Amino acid sequence: MKTLFKLRILQSVWTPQLPSRLFHKDNRRLVSQIVSHYESINRCEQELPEHFNFASDVLDKWSQLEKDGKRPATAAFWWINDKGDEVKWSFEELGFLSRKAANVLSNPCELQRGDRVIVILPRIPEWWLLNVACMRTGIVFIPGTSQLTAKDIFYRLQASKAKCIITNDTLAPAVDSVIPDCQFLKTKLIVSEGSKHGWLNFQELLKVAPADHNCVKTKSRDPMLIYFTSGSTGPPKMVEHSHSSYGIGFTVSGRYWLNLTPSDIFWNTSDTGWVKSVWSSVFSPWSSGSCVFIHSMPRFEPTTIVNTLSRYPITTFCTAPTAYCMLVQHGLTRYKFMSLRHCVTGGEPLNPEVMNQWKTQTGLDIYEAYGQTETVTICANVKGMKIKPGSMGKASPPYDVQVVDDQGDILPRGEEGNIAIRIKPTRPFCLFSQYLDNPEKTASTEHGNFYITGDRGIMDEEGYFWFVGRSDDIINSSGYRIGPFEVESALIQHPAVAESAVASSPDPIRGEVVKAFVVLNPGFLSHDPEKLALELQEQVPTPFAGKIQRKVLRNKETKTLIFS
Repeated sequence: MKTLFKLRILQSVWTPQLPSRLFHKDNRRLVSQIVSHYESINRCEQELPEHFNFASDVLDKWSQLEKDGKRPATAAFWWINDKGDEVKWSFEELGFLSRKAANVLSNPCELQRGDRVIVILPRIPEWWLLNVACMRTGIVFIPGTSQLTAKDIFYRLQASKAKCIITNDTLAPAVDSVIPDCQFLKTKLIVSEGSKHGWLNFQELLKVAPADHNCVKTKSRDPMLIYFTSGSTGPPKMVEHSHSSYGIGFTVSGRYWLNLTPSDIFWNTSDTGWVKSVWSSVFSPWSSGSCVFIHSMPRFEPTTIVNTLSRYPITTFCTAPTAYCMLVQHGLTRYKFMSLRHCVTGGEPLNPEVMNQWKTQTGLDIYEAYGQTETVTICANVKGMKIKPGSMGKASPPYDVQVVDDQGDILPRGEEGNIAIRIKPTRPFCLFSQYLDNPEKTASTEHGNFYITGDRGIMDEEGYFWFVGRSDDIINSSGYRIGPFEVESALIQHPAVAESAVASSPDPIRGEVVKAFVVLNPGFLSHDPEKLALELQEQVPTPFAGKIQRKVLRNKETKTLIFS
């Protein structure tokens, strides 16, 4: 592979024969040195510093420990693909390369502090270098998924006023097709082995870029990241985060939800365009000094997942609930995950049946957490805490999480309402700064003393939170409020059902009825559909007390099961 991997600095520093938990005793001391200060800020025991930059205040601290011989020069970043290519960087090497990348952005690209850059790249090492390079220069990083169309890219370029876009050969033609109408864009940077007219080549510029770069002194509340929301309820909105909101805000979840130490190797399968990638492939693991493991997989494939978990000393694994569902259907008992000790998930509700099957097949629990693009981790199940299958766990510092009514008043425990975060008298530093250029939308999320997440849930007597559904996904049938997740959870317990998704369907008498979409397991494809529909209806109790695009499903013309 003729890209970054030719550089001598990328030679492996990993020693495979070493046990994955080596240096565990020393790592407790290292965690104390690096993490404790920022954890105390999360727990409101210390004030937020005026200045903070994740690159200089966290990554460079780990690098200095390596240089001083106080930390083994094990991998901080480990990347593989299906072709046998491999990249491993220590924190010192990550620092060296990200400084060169920072000089590429500042000089040939002529970007300045505060400028915005859209980065649309798959899971390749350059994405991580550019992410850190933007921190070092104070440039605002705007990730995008490789699934974006030319129309999507144009909208994001215009809305963000980005001065630079960085992508690869696959999406460069889409960018070129909309360039004539993009008045703010000044620079196009391509990550490619070959040259392209009108584009600067990142690999070529990186090779000749100087390695000396002084990290800018950013304020804690200066903008660092912008994420576009999914746009399921209108045009995508720009969620702005500061250097501290994500850079410090994931310290607690990295240490407790993910249970990471400097000797851990953490694999998170999220696409680089989704917010979970920076959550669990940048800030949480590197705050803890852990190794970020990446497989370049262009698509989720269960066999690739289980083979990778078997062959590499991965200690901690994170993937979406839907992916766990696919993995347990694939069958795991014939595989041995010798190093794997901790599994986590988030992004959509995890069905208890999937959790039970994973535990049965691997002997490991799945620790679920809940958060949003606008937040860091809101609730989590952490190591040592009793797991209640189907629950999102308890509130995570610094958030005071409550269930409130539509006026922002706290409801009694056990009563359904809006999941909310207290923002008065003090707004948590790790909450998003604003919906950029949309003050009305920003203001609409605040009711009384709380930020309203838009999700409905219940808090039980022990402080555990239970997800019911998005506020606009709740189904109101004959006066009953039905949460789609509970119906989905009931359906998936039937042996015929591989996956399920539930949405509302208009009804002239009851207002709405439940429409269920199911993907059948192969052994049930030939069964009588009417008989099977009756079985599945009986599977779901009445009345009923993820990130599935239910708005799309409501309008989809397909064979469905209607629960009445």
